[in-house]
Amino acid sequence: MTKRVQWLVFLGALLAFVAIYMFTQNQIERYANRPLPVREVPQIRPEVSVITVMPGTYQSQVSAYGATQPHYHITLAAQVAGQVEQLSPRFETGFRLKKGDEMLRLENSDYRAAVAAAKQQLAEAKLVYLEEERQGLQAQVEWAASGLDGDPDSDLVLRVPQLASAAASVTNAEALLASAEKDLQQSIIRSPFDALVITRDVSPGSYLQTGTQVASLYSTDWVEVKVSLSDREWQSLPEAESLVTGEWPVDLHAVEGDASWQGKVLRVEQHLDGTTRQRSLIVGVDKPLDQQPAIYPGIFVEVSLGGRQMDNLWQVPLTSLSQRGEIWHVTAERNLAKFATSPVFSDEHFIYIEPPSSLIDDPQQILLQPISSYVEGMAVAPIEAVDYE
Repeated sequence: MTKRVQWLVFLGALLAFVAIYMFTQNQIERYANRPLPVREVPQIRPEVSVITVMPGTYQSQVSAYGATQPHYHITLAAQVAGQVEQLSPRFETGFRLKKGDEMLRLENSDYRAAVAAAKQQLAEAKLVYLEEERQGLQAQVEWAASGLDGDPDSDLVLRVPQLASAAASVTNAEALLASAEKDLQQSIIRSPFDALVITRDVSPGSYLQTGTQVASLYSTDWVEVKVSLSDREWQSLPEAESLVTGEWPVDLHAVEGDASWQGKVLRVEQHLDGTTRQRSLIVGVDKPLDQQPAIYPGIFVEVSLGGRQMDNLWQVPLTSLSQRGEIWHVTAERNLAKFATSPVFSDEHFIYIEPPSSLIDDPQQILLQPISSYVEGMAVAPIEAVDYE
């Protein structure tokens, strides 16, 4: 092989080596500068229990608590003095009395004597009056027979003042007799209304002064409950004129036990309580001791009554309202959002709220049981709850 050919072979090999080197370097640089692959981490969406709500029309319900009280509660006192001579067998605690039933009788001989004396005084006064009346007629006849013209110079001539005095004496005697008879009647103490005996404060032989306490009585015509309502609760009720017709249904439930009763609205107070700054509704139950079971004064009850029909409200489970008074819901992007609210009214299982205007047109998913760790904008996986009542 000639030297020229050797040089050509050497140059060819050198060029091939350079080409291979350049190619290798290019590949190394491309590999080094390639974009690193990004590993996609799936977004974690915790599951939350939701229910779907829509605006509806519901009858408002108002509930409040109070203690039953008798219509009348009286501490009965003696109107006259005297010694207790007799007690009625029914004048004992726990017994019921009819209006006018005798409770006790005082020794009343002095009062009977006073009535007799007053009758005698009245009879004497009437006798004097009749005599004066007759003498007055006789004086008029004598004046007419005298032939004198006109009236006498003094009314004494015709005995006019004497007759007026006799008439006043009759009136005074009648008043004294009425007072004596009243004292005699009050020596027998009677029940002023249909009543339940709460305390008996006298015994046979007790001497009573005027004003001495005799008994404590509760009326039995009805019991009533005074319940204070907020402005929002009053707004969910009809006008007072409609409430007091006696036809508005009211339910009363004993706080202790399962007893319940039907009542009615008796009246609506037209002033604010100085302590609660709220207006009160008075509810009553007729013939409380004849109810089954009986409703006694002093029972603590829950009072429930229906109100007006209200539109565009959400019916929401009690558990959906957070401790901060907020409702959490899921947006169309499946993120959490919340808004503050206050119930319009509530019942045993639900609260009823006014939704924000931005959510009122479409069904919304609200959380059944929000927890304090939730934050707005948090991605979630809503799961529709069933049997949540």
